[in-house]
Amino acid sequence: MTHPDPIRRDGARARHVADAALDAARKGWHVFPLRPGAKRPALHHEAQCPRTGACAGGHVKWEQRATTDPGRIRAAWSAGAFNVGVATGPSGLVVIDLDAPKGKGCSGAPDGAANFGALCERAGHAVPATFRVRTAGGGEHLYFRAPAGVRLRNTAGTLAPLVDTRAWGGYVVAPGSTVHGTAYEVVDDRPVLELPAWLLDMLRAPSKPTPVRLRPVVHRDVSRVAQVALERETAAVAVTLEGGRNAALLRGARAVGRFVAWGDIPRHVAEEAFQEAGEAAGLPPAECRATIRSALDWTIRTARPREAA
Repeated sequence: MTHPDPIRRDGARARHVADAALDAARKGWHVFPLRPGAKRPALHHEAQCPRTGACAGGHVKWEQRATTDPGRIRAAWSAGAFNVGVATGPSGLVVIDLDAPKGKGCSGAPDGAANFGALCERAGHAVPATFRVRTAGGGEHLYFRAPAGVRLRNTAGTLAPLVDTRAWGGYVVAPGSTVHGTAYEVVDDRPVLELPAWLLDMLRAPSKPTPVRLRPVVHRDVSRVAQVALERETAAVAVTLEGGRNAALLRGARAVGRFVAWGDIPRHVAEEAFQEAGEAAGLPPAECRATIRSALDWTIRTARPREAA
């Protein structure tokens, strides 16, 4: 019985990821090495910077080190089978990261793709058809070109739960890389679409919110702990800006839903408080009702018993 030659196998793997890095660079995407089989940059930290070579004038971080130069790419990947990171900002990209739910009790929760689809539907648009990559964790990356003259930053959950974005200051793992034994694969190889204007509007830097005063929750059937949680979560919803309001409402109602499931707060009290908060943030009444109902239904169905929480 013959066994695979580990040196030959590792060499083939190194050539594969080097080709992936060169392919990304041909698209104009700035790449840098990630640790083999992982997502973290393979470059040294500032504390360990030798202040030589590229860092002779001071420490240079991964975003500045990312390159499209074939010679530099071949030299970097000749040292090992590094995964490929794409620095989204220098590449002129905005990547929407649609995550899969993680952790116990999340099997019935909507994933990032479902939440993003619902966001598009509410906005009156189809899910944009663009270059798409399946991630190792079961999610997806949707690639978009950043509009000229626009410098967006990363977001986390601003558009919807489990929907993040990567732009300046961020990076994504490129297709051809492998994390925990699972490859990042292109599932739609069409050209990268420019970020739609309606999504751009949602991602632009918001202005400072105007303080909103809500009526305090006073109800004899509400426990003190539940009342504090409800007031905290509804206050957070009320000051959320456009682009993240529905996501904040969904998160808040889910967080309080466990108290409804445990009998610490009547459902109608939670619904009325979140309805007021959602409308104070500027959401339409019908959208508030639908989101609150969905959030409470899910949490009540999946809530762990009090003694196990």
